[in-house]
Amino acid sequence: MTQKVSVLIIEDEKSIRDFMVKTLTSHEYKVSSAATGKEGLAMMTSALPDVVLLDLGLPDIDGIDVIKKTREWSSLPIIVISARTQEKEKVTALDAGADDYITKPFGTFELLARIRTAIRHNNKIANDQVNAIRPYSAGDLVVDFDKRLVLLKGEEIHLTRVEYKIVSMLAQNSGKVITYSTLIEQVWGPYADDNNRILRVNMANIRRKIEENPGEPKYIFTELGIGYRMLEDENLA
Repeated sequence: MTQKVSVLIIEDEKSIRDFMVKTLTSHEYKVSSAATGKEGLAMMTSALPDVVLLDLGLPDIDGIDVIKKTREWSSLPIIVISARTQEKEKVTALDAGADDYITKPFGTFELLARIRTAIRHNNKIANDQVNAIRPYSAGDLVVDFDKRLVLLKGEEIHLTRVEYKIVSMLAQNSGKVITYSTLIEQVWGPYADDNNRILRVNMANIRRKIEENPGEPKYIFTELGIGYRMLEDENLA
């Protein structure tokens, strides 16, 4: 018998919490819920969820602190669901360790799709002792981490060292938004100038090399004011 995927909802607004519980239960998820951050943190160890849906505006502790406390011991997928629409809020949540961010109000199909993506990505990390062993593959694009090669329609694409590091990081986290600040720190180091210009220049060069139409990219998408998201690896589908 296949075990149901377990979802923990941490949301203080009862109407939204009840809606998500009813929706996910009807789609064969095992659902538990909490109305406060402290209760949610406790349930992470008792309910052992596969994914957490987290509101930021909780009555006792801020959702950002819930993310930070969870990341001290777990890589459990966390999808933030919040009415906060400021780009700064999204960036803060993602930089704190959230895997994704959905703005209220949201649709059922969007919620289900984001949950599936988060779980697939986390399963890949858990199953690969070295995440870079299996090449990334989507459409006509392949990133071979072992050989440090990027191929488009079977032809090698010549990237600079920095361009490859950017593409490699996005590919290994495909389907997830990686913030500008995270990319800058990972590529140029923790003491790099937090100026997006150098990243934008490199991304423009990357897109000219791998995108058929850089103005309408099919592999690397811009999340305005937040970061970049790479087309999901077909190995995860």
